Amino acid sequence: MKNALNKLVDTVSKVFTSKSGDKDLRIIHLDTVDSTNNYLMNYKPETDEKITVVITDNQTAGRGQGTNHWESEPGKNLTFSILIHPTMVPLARQFLLSEMEAIAMYDVLGDILGKEDVKMKWPNDIYWKDRKISGTLIETKVGGSHVKDCIFGTGIDVNQQVFHSDAPNPVSMYQILGHDTDLKTLLDKLLESFKKYYAALENGEYAAISELYHAGLYRAHGFHRYLDVKEQKEFEAAIVEVEDSGRLILRDREGEISSYYFKEIAFLNDSSEEQKG
Repeated sequence: MKNALNKLVDTVSKVFTSKSGDKDLRIIHLDTVDSTNNYLMNYKPETDEKITVVITDNQTAGRGQGTNHWESEPGKNLTFSILIHPTMVPLARQFLLSEMEAIAMYDVLGDILGKEDVKMKWPNDIYWKDRKISGTLIETKVGGSHVKDCIFGTGIDVNQQVFHSDAPNPVSMYQILGHDTDLKTLLDKLLESFKKYYAALENGEYAAISELYHAGLYRAHGFHRYLDVKEQKEFEAAIVEVEDSGRLILRDREGEISSYYFKEIAFLNDSSEEQKG
C-alpha cells in the first residue's frame, strides 16, 4: 500500500509541475466580513482568474454545514474561501471536489501534526485523533451536466487556546503543539497543496484522488459506533467505501450493508457522544 501511495503522490506532483503558475491565483484579504463564502458568491472574477482566495481576520457569521456555525477567535485562526471553475467535473462525480480539497488540507496538517493522528472524516472534516481541527462548507453552481463554480469555505483552528461554543470536540494546533503557528506560512502551504491536487483533478487523475482520500479516511479500519439519524438506532459498523456520489457505505457486524448521505448518519465516540459535522 505504501508503494502504491507513493506512486500516486508522484503522479500528482508531476501534474502540478506541468500546470504551475501563480498568475492564475488571486488572493483577497478582508479585515472583517460576514462570510467569505457569501463574499465569493457575489464576486465577479477576472476572465483569466483561475483560483480566487478570500481570507479574513474576523468572520462574523461563519457557516458550517446546514445550520452549524464555526467558532473562531478573531486573528487566531485561518478562515478563508477558495473559488474555482471546475467545468471538467461532471455532476455525477462532483464529490471528487470534496475529496480533492480534503486531501489538500490533510496533506499539510498531517505533515505538521503527524499523519498517524490526522485523518479525513467523511465527508471533508479534518480530525486530529477524535477531535475536529478543520471543517469545510462546499457550495456549487451547476452549468448543464457539469459543475460551473465551486466555493470551498474552510476554517482551521490554529492558535485559539480556548473554545466557548457548544461544539463537542474542537481542537486547535496550539492545543496540540503548545505554541503558535504563523498563519501566513500555513496558508501559503495550504494553497500550494490545493493547487497541486486541483491540477491533478484537471488532468483527470480521478482514481488517484479517490485512493488517496480512502487511504487517509478517519475510521478507515475496524468497527466503530454510529447512529442512524432517521431510525435513531445505534450500531457498530466498518466503512466499506465512499462512492463517487459521496454516499458512505457501511457494513455492520452481521454483514448487512447500508448506505448514507451526509446528515443521515452520525459518528459516535467511545462515550456515546455524537460527533457533529
